[in-house]
Amino acid sequence: MKIGITCYPTYGGSGVLATELGKKLADQGHEIHFISYALPYRLKGFYRNVYFHEVQVSSYPLFEYQPYTLSLAVKMYDVIREFELDLLHVHYAIPHATSAWIASEMLGDDHPVKILTTLHGTDITLVGQEESFKSITRFSIERSDGVTVVSRYLHDQTIQALQVGSPIEIIPNFVDTEVFKRRGRSDCSRDMLSPDGSKVIIHISNMRPVKCLPDVIRVFANVSREIKARLVMVGDGPERAAAHRLAEELGVGERVVFLGAQESIASLLNCADLALQPSSNESFGLSILEALSTGVPVISTRCGGPEEVVLDGECGYLSAVGDVDEMSANALKLLSNDDLYESFSRVARQHVVEHFTIQKITAKYLNFYRSILCGRQEAGREG
Repeated sequence: MKIGITCYPTYGGSGVLATELGKKLADQGHEIHFISYALPYRLKGFYRNVYFHEVQVSSYPLFEYQPYTLSLAVKMYDVIREFELDLLHVHYAIPHATSAWIASEMLGDDHPVKILTTLHGTDITLVGQEESFKSITRFSIERSDGVTVVSRYLHDQTIQALQVGSPIEIIPNFVDTEVFKRRGRSDCSRDMLSPDGSKVIIHISNMRPVKCLPDVIRVFANVSREIKARLVMVGDGPERAAAHRLAEELGVGERVVFLGAQESIASLLNCADLALQPSSNESFGLSILEALSTGVPVISTRCGGPEEVVLDGECGYLSAVGDVDEMSANALKLLSNDDLYESFSRVARQHVVEHFTIQKITAKYLNFYRSILCGRQEAGREG
């Protein structure tokens, strides 16, 4: 197949999944064309059967805001025509699904192409519920030939929030279990992150309000009163400075390391003893999946997606959003009991290998591609 993929090229989960999916499909002999305003950060180096097409947005004084949606649509149109794509897979509804629909209208019957839209979370739970975007989000989704979501939770949210009438397939996120797996501690920077042998707790996010960074700091402060521990904060975003201040106020600033955005997530997880992800809303939780794949138990919340990834009481613990005391107690329970910890670590890895490998999920996408190209799709079915 000849497949176009459009995603945000940044560090977020939607861009990561889209890029890794494209690379895996290319490995299997499919021709993959990425279309975006910048090279996806996971697309470094040369890959057979992979092409990148940069969207150029011209700057005109007449426009207060540059029309990226239109520029993207034109680039999609050009790439589809030149390379005769069979399918265009767009990740994140706005503006990608809108641009894809415009491109398909421009093509008409001369170059018919199927459009698949994958919804990842905030495109529905945040952007899609803004009154100024709700109608165009619903329109763009319903004009797609196929729609997928990354969790049952997001499926239900999409139906409830937008009253979408189109069938929606559930295909979860995946992880490359050969990249995210436990290796020897000499394979990471453990001595740098924890020179005194303290337990390493890790948090990975874009540090936005929904990630609840104050809860991360408070849980860590509670834990560090009982055992020697260090907190490694990976990522960057608007809440980083406030989290740093709170750590200082609680007297744990010297034991918290802010690394900023990092590419070597697998290596950092290999150094970690526990992942702390106490979000207030999460449609899936790719960072949770990566931690579990590495054998790192997770402390998270019942906020939608984590319930579909974490086996509560078996490979991690789930608490009510904001329940700092329970999350602290659960973290201490795991970090203070070697036998319990080893059991959770083993189940975490096994759970991911059984349900969320890149091979299994790529196969589900390929089956769905074929059903779209043949004009078949069933409503609300889990892939």
